[in-house]
Amino acid sequence: QVQLVESGGGLVQAGDSLRLSCAGSRRTFGRYAVGWFRQAPGKERDFVGAISWHSEEIRYADSVKDRFTISRDNAKNTAYLQMNSLKPEDTAVYYCALGSFSSYEFWGQGTQVTVSS
Repeated sequence: QVQLVESGGGLVQAGDSLRLSCAGSRRTFGRYAVGWFRQAPGKERDFVGAISWHSEEIRYADSVKDRFTISRDNAKNTAYLQMNSLKPEDTAVYYCALGSFSSYEFWGQGTQVTVSS
């Protein structure tokens, strides 16, 4: 079992930046891909991006490509989601998850990101 804790969310204005962190509870964190997802009120959870365990493959949703950057530091059992040029439509609860690109087994509790216009 791996516990994940997201942090770094908050209220920002359009155009601002935020960096979310996803901290894992065990060293096995480094063996898994990390996915980032978000869920806006009244909508389904959407894929934001993912990074392989060795950081050699990173994927992004088209809606965040060129604005968001995913990275990880396995020595710290932590992954990051750097979000630049934030838009009001980026407002959502952001979740990180651990697993493979096709299936995620462990999920965090989420962190709220609110972007005002």
